[in-house]
Amino acid sequence: MEDGVLKEGFLVKRGHIVHNWKARWFILRQNTLLYYKLEGGRRMTTPKGRILLDGCTITCPCLEYENRPLLIKLKTRTSTEYFLEACSREERDAWAFEITGAIHAGQPGKVQQLHILKNSFKLPPHISLHRIVDKMHDSSSGIRPSPNMEQGSTYKKTFLGSSLVDWLISNSFAASRLEAVTLASVLMEENFLRPVGVRSMGAIRSGDLAEQFLDDSTALYTFAESYKKKISPKEEISLSTMELSGTVIKQGYLAKQGHKIKNWKVRRFVLRKDPAFLHYYDPSKEENRPVGGFSLRGSLVSALEDNGVPTGVKGNVQGNLFKVITKDDTHYYIQASSKAERAEWIEAIKKLT
Repeated sequence: MEDGVLKEGFLVKRGHIVHNWKARWFILRQNTLLYYKLEGGRRMTTPKGRILLDGCTITCPCLEYENRPLLIKLKTRTSTEYFLEACSREERDAWAFEITGAIHAGQPGKVQQLHILKNSFKLPPHISLHRIVDKMHDSSSGIRPSPNMEQGSTYKKTFLGSSLVDWLISNSFAASRLEAVTLASVLMEENFLRPVGVRSMGAIRSGDLAEQFLDDSTALYTFAESYKKKISPKEEISLSTMELSGTVIKQGYLAKQGHKIKNWKVRRFVLRKDPAFLHYYDPSKEENRPVGGFSLRGSLVSALEDNGVPTGVKGNVQGNLFKVITKDDTHYYIQASSKAERAEWIEAIKKLT
């Protein structure tokens, strides 16, 4: 990282005038959050814009967009609002933590308090579980169960563990993720919630209360009174359903060269195992459906030379590139944001080929 850079990487930003969503490269410094446009796989040298952090307020998790659960909201001193979307809950929380630290950089006591809060735990006193559950059922601001899949099975009226944790924090029932997880475990122990599927059912065997509920985007839960399970018949399971039924191993924003036009676009890549697939999503779209993907069985993955433009790559795109060649000889050219990130992706993909 450059000197003075606290954190950098891709986030998806909502536009100011037209509320569309675009991937931008963000650089966090002590007082400013800069964002850059990508052209032809390269970051522009001049920032597209900057967010002054002095006097800023941050909301995380931000649940203002139902189809974008991984948002951070920044409100500047002049009341300008910025919505930024991360590729995972862990990455969102890491950005929120660093941005909060940068906002309070001139107050060492506040920064120390943040570090203590990150590792602290305190359950709110005299909390009413019934009041929480009533609000969870609220049609406008509550939890909205929907069909979810796990390992080829469809579970009706369920919600994700990480989504419930976000909801508890955003509604001020919990002050930290650890506190929200413990509160969710209590709701489950008191039979307000039930685990659904392999991931969440396995966790309840843990003796530690704080580990019985999973803050995880693959663990499913439901309201106790609406527990229904429907296993899809094998003959009805489409190929795409099978592809997406695997366990998520890794996800993140990467730049990818198009097959026909050969232009470079930022995509959210999701690596799954059992079965082994690499899918990519358009982060500017609302729907959470992949725009492409391929099986990793029999694939080859390798890093490309950092000196000069490699064969098969269009434009002056250099650095942190790697290539995946599928079993049917389709070539995918992908760019990571750093050598370390490229190495992590290559290692993770190799294990599944």
